[in-house]
Amino acid sequence: MSRRFEAALKGCATCSAFVCVLAFAAPAAHAQPAFELEEATVASIHAAFASGRLTCAQLVRGYLDRIDRFDHQGPALNAIITVNPKALEIAAEMDRVPPAARKPLHCIPVVVKDNYNTADMPTTGGSKTLATSRPSTDAFVVARLRQAGALVLAKSNLTELARGGTTVSSLGGQTRNPYDLTRTPGGSSGGTGAAIAANFAVFGTGSDTGQSIRSPASAQSLVGLRPTRGLVSRDGIIPYSTTQDEAGPIARTVADAARMLDAIAGYDPADPITAFGRDKIPASYAAALDRASLRGKRLGVLTGFFGSDAPHREVNAVMHRALEKFAAAGAIVERISIPDLAALTRDLDLGNYEFRAAFDRYLSSLGPAAPVK
Repeated sequence: MSRRFEAALKGCATCSAFVCVLAFAAPAAHAQPAFELEEATVASIHAAFASGRLTCAQLVRGYLDRIDRFDHQGPALNAIITVNPKALEIAAEMDRVPPAARKPLHCIPVVVKDNYNTADMPTTGGSKTLATSRPSTDAFVVARLRQAGALVLAKSNLTELARGGTTVSSLGGQTRNPYDLTRTPGGSSGGTGAAIAANFAVFGTGSDTGQSIRSPASAQSLVGLRPTRGLVSRDGIIPYSTTQDEAGPIARTVADAARMLDAIAGYDPADPITAFGRDKIPASYAAALDRASLRGKRLGVLTGFFGSDAPHREVNAVMHRALEKFAAAGAIVERISIPDLAALTRDLDLGNYEFRAAFDRYLSSLGPAAPVK
């Protein structure tokens, strides 16, 4: 890590919480632009690796410093429950991988919601009763991310056992929104959302039963994707509803969300529902990104879910501008009004019926080392 980067960290002590630019300076002789950690993407990080401006160890140290400064101190976001104690050791090993052997997500730091099993760190669900729980294997999604070269940097806070939308837990406390510390980060994946918004990693995992990926994405200016049922395995994730649970990415850009989806989508015999997606996954979601892709696509807009009270007006205006952009890009926007739609869907929470049996099965999967039965 360069001295100029260390100075930048010290200088940020008097800045607004998240507007400082943290940069790794390139040697003057090369006259290359400094690498900016904030808002870094997979593409910008890999370009910096290729040019010699950045190492994996420097990158990981930069994110760890941000976690220390903004999660544990300063605004105290409480987004992180556990930091990977071997992160720098793993980064050093990744620096020794020759460029030709590097994988698509080589040394991309990822934050994992703490209801995803990790064999090298506890998986707590944000609950004190599971504080010492250490599964023997990774969740399918975590294993796929590691196989793609990603580095699991930390585990993030969540609404306890992912049962709600406020991101408060007995183990992790209340997570705060980096844009306004008095507001919710969205839930239940608000810890991941706050971590990505605050530049603690490049992207992260969320789980969505009702709105738990989409809510933190909307609350923190991020890209959240709840995948089609059967696209991504839920194996190794503390369950809430076997019918409604889905696992997906939370990122700062559409391109990075697509790159993460490339890594995690796939068939998993441990989650039979993924058989439905087995022959429907393209070679690459990231490669398919195309500005012309909306032409002729029909998008249904359920207007009954738009709030009508004064606090909703600003959000509605943003939504309508987005729909205008869709139409300008060639999409056919269909506004649909269904009488009493909100009343019809208000109590469709299958977790109330499925959670106990699903959670019992999860605890049983932990074997004799499970902290609770």
